[in-house]
Amino acid sequence: MIADHDRSGWIGASDTAFVIGNWKTKTWEKWWMQKLGINRDHFDNEYTLAGTHWEHRILESLKIPDMVLDEQIVLEDLRLRVNYDGTSPDMIHECKTYKWEKGFKVPKKYIQQVNLQNWVRMKKHGRPFRAEIVAYGLQAEDYKNYLRELDPSRRQRIPVMFDQAWVEREYLPKHMILLDALVRGVFPKEAL
Repeated sequence: MIADHDRSGWIGASDTAFVIGNWKTKTWEKWWMQKLGINRDHFDNEYTLAGTHWEHRILESLKIPDMVLDEQIVLEDLRLRVNYDGTSPDMIHECKTYKWEKGFKVPKKYIQQVNLQNWVRMKKHGRPFRAEIVAYGLQAEDYKNYLRELDPSRRQRIPVMFDQAWVEREYLPKHMILLDALVRGVFPKEAL
């Protein structure tokens, strides 16, 4: 659970879709202004708040020995600050909630986020890790009452295979352009 919502000056794994996405949209521009510290808006709605409040309980329900919640790894030279929902000695556990009645299909951006998390953790520990997305379907009442009993039948564990080549060939070249612009406090030329 993130307590400090200031996202300026750093790029995180949850920003992966922005790093590799279309840099010529108003949404991207607003995101980049947040990174530069110009825009301090913090966005929450009933869905993001519910996800935040349910996250620890969902991960704790897995009963994995030695799981650490909310680990953070910082690679200062790359201005990468990655927050992990849960980590255990051999695995990354990324928690996602969704509307139960709509079902869950893993979006590509979640796979990419977990791949970047794995790459950063590998940089710190010298080896890649197994990884999974722990998805939990929330029902209408769960958005109002965060203390409802957790239903294991609404929890899925989806393995994510590490794609180091994607991180190094697709993600990092764009990240490096943004890193240069972030250090200089400007918009990257590619966005103009």
